[in-house]
Amino acid sequence: MKWKEKVFVSCDDANHFCDKNQYKEASLLEKVLLNVHLIYCSACRKYSSRNGKLTKHFKNPKVISLDFNTKERMQEEMKKVLQEESMK
Repeated sequence: MKWKEKVFVSCDDANHFCDKNQYKEASLLEKVLLNVHLIYCSACRKYSSRNGKLTKHFKNPKVISLDFNTKERMQEEMKKVLQEESMK
């Protein structure tokens, strides 16, 4: 096997390594191969960047949810409006 075949991996493999790296499961060799691939592949750089942003957002979600009573009132109002609409 030539050294180029060992160093240059396919985009599918690079994306797999990127996913493993996201969850801290990638080996040192996989990290090295991923970084070499990212040097020359802009599509995988974009994938890797988006993957990093996704991970960041899941670790620090800024989601504000409604309390149960508010949800119940909204559901009742929606049912009422739908019933009124169906009667027209």
